[in-house]
Parts: sequence; structure tokens; C-alpha cells
Amino acid sequence: MELCVALDLPSRRENLALARQLEGLDLWLKVGLRTFIRDGKSFIRELQAMDFRIFLDLKLYDIPNTMADAAEEIAQMGIDMFNVHGSAGERGMRAVMERLQSRERRPLVLAVTALTSFTDREFEAIYGAPIERRAEEFARAAFEAGLDGVVSSVFESRKIKEKTTPNFLTLAPGIRPFGEEMEDQRRVADVERARREGVDFIVVGRPVYRAPEPRRVVEEILTKL
Repeated sequence: MELCVALDLPSRRENLALARQLEGLDLWLKVGLRTFIRDGKSFIRELQAMDFRIFLDLKLYDIPNTMADAAEEIAQMGIDMFNVHGSAGERGMRAVMERLQSRERRPLVLAVTALTSFTDREFEAIYGAPIERRAEEFARAAFEAGLDGVVSSVFESRKIKEKTTPNFLTLAPGIRPFGEEMEDQRRVADVERARREGVDFIVVGRPVYRAPEPRRVVEEILTKL
């Protein structure tokens, strides 16, 4: 299991300060929508200069050709992993992978199944089916389209691997390593549960960047992986 630390702080300066505190540790950095819109490619280059592996969390969702165009731009930035949204459909996901297949080195590509902020009722109101069922359907479509894995909660990971292959990656956001409050997340778990469910990547944000000593917290998390 590998660790992604989310860079979700309010400013470029704060995010860079956090990254510098974590230099030299074996982890990924997740750059999300707000940070990328605000800080752009130059911020990515600064993180890459510190030898971090980068997960670009933009959840691409558009018509197939537009998704493929965006994926190509992401690959040209040297990003190590990015995601699309599974509900964009198998055709859109396949277009992304076809566009990237000729590259000598391509990023890992994951499909988002269900946001971990959804309650069961909220999800079903939008997607017309329970989270578990749709998550498995999106995962199967991603697998058939040739993606490397999915973003899901800890609780869907095992069944997704059973429906695809054990090597199909699962990345779980919203991990609360020391039993912290859920806040705006709903389907969260600790590191031990993630390991038992076969999760390949965990994402930790607030428990790290709100800590007085973020590096010490990350080092402690790494001992649990």
C-alpha cells in the first residue's frame, strides 16, 4: 500500500511549505482541482523538482475526444497518475487509453466510482442505484476500457478486485489514520481497514496538514502501511 498526501491548503505558499517538510519520504502528492486551477503547471514542476510522484486529481468528465485531449496534455506534463470519472462511460475511458497507448511512458489512469462524500441516499438519488452496485459497474467498465484501476472507498475495494483482477488498483480517499472526525466525508476508514480490504493507495489530507508536525504524522502513517 502506498500513501498520497493531499495538497489542499489555501495558498501555493502553504502547499509548498508542506511539500518541503515531506521531502525525502516515500510518498505521492495529490494535487486537486482548486490547487491546480490556482497554481497551474509551474506548481507541478516545483513538486517534480523535489522528486515527488504526482497524482493529479481532476476527475475528467466530458465527451470522449475532449477527455482524450486533456489526458494527452496531462501526460505531457510528466504526471505519474491522474483520474477520470467512471460515469463518463466506457467509450470516454477507452478514448483516453487509446490516446495514451503510443507513449513510451504513460501515467497510471484511474476512474472515480463514487465520491466518498455521498451518503447512500444522495448517491441513489443521482445514479438510481446503491453505491456498491454502481461502483462495481463503473469499475468493470474501467477495467474493460483498459484503465489501471479506480478511486473508491475502502468498502468497495475487495469486491471491485473480485469483479476485475487482484492487480486492478484501488485508491481510497478520505483515510482517517488515527480515528479523526469524518467532517464532510462519509465512507471513511483507517489504515488497518484499508490494508485488510486490499487497497493499493490511500489518500490522507487534513490529518497531515492540520498537524503541528506534519512530517512526524506522515512518518507514523508510513509505519502502518
